[in-house]
Amino acid sequence: PSPILSTSVTSAKIQVNGVHLHYQQTGEGSHAVLLLPGMLGSGQTDFGPQLKSMNKQLFTVVAWDPRGYGQSIPPSRDFPPDFFERDAKDAVDLMQALKFKKFSLLGWSDGGITALIAAAKYPTLIHKLVVWGANASVTQEDVRIYNGIRDVSKWSEKVKKPLEEMYGHKYFAKTCEAWVDAISRFAEKSDGNICQQLLPDIKCPTFIIHGEKDPMVPQAHAEYIHKHIKGSR
Repeated sequence: PSPILSTSVTSAKIQVNGVHLHYQQTGEGSHAVLLLPGMLGSGQTDFGPQLKSMNKQLFTVVAWDPRGYGQSIPPSRDFPPDFFERDAKDAVDLMQALKFKKFSLLGWSDGGITALIAAAKYPTLIHKLVVWGANASVTQEDVRIYNGIRDVSKWSEKVKKPLEEMYGHKYFAKTCEAWVDAISRFAEKSDGNICQQLLPDIKCPTFIIHGEKDPMVPQAHAEYIHKHIKGSR
């Protein structure tokens, strides 16, 4: 392939489950990977470096904007109790609509949770799984952390700026508050469960990464996921 072709990034929308999902795609490798962004994130804001630098000969890389995030608006983002399951189905159905028979998932934060659910529920479609900054449950300590980011005006300029540029202040602020409310609701269950019961169903090779200084997700979450996904590293 010409060098021009191999480095270009396609940006497009495709209809999946009644919504028009935006995605970016690059590379022509035989190993397809989907990059799943975190809360309020999009392919471009969360994975610019990966879209640019991942090996285009080895991989075909797709980064998506979940419904209500990035350029997958409309619809506006909402958070029904099963929003992670909905994102997991949207993600898998997107890749199938793009004609990938089998693919790997690389998810961080909320995208990591989405990837865990997708790998458990659609085992024949998922090749390998990489998650970082993910959690399978929500504790009271987590709720305290989430409430610390509820007010976006208190965020650092560096983190806030790209999101304000993408969404405008009002949508950004409103959606962040709605996310804090939604994620905190999991802690009302006795075990704070998001997807703990699904972890033993994950059969594909799984790699868990965690930042020692992650301000949002205590490391015990990564250790729990590792312990409950057989053979994970």
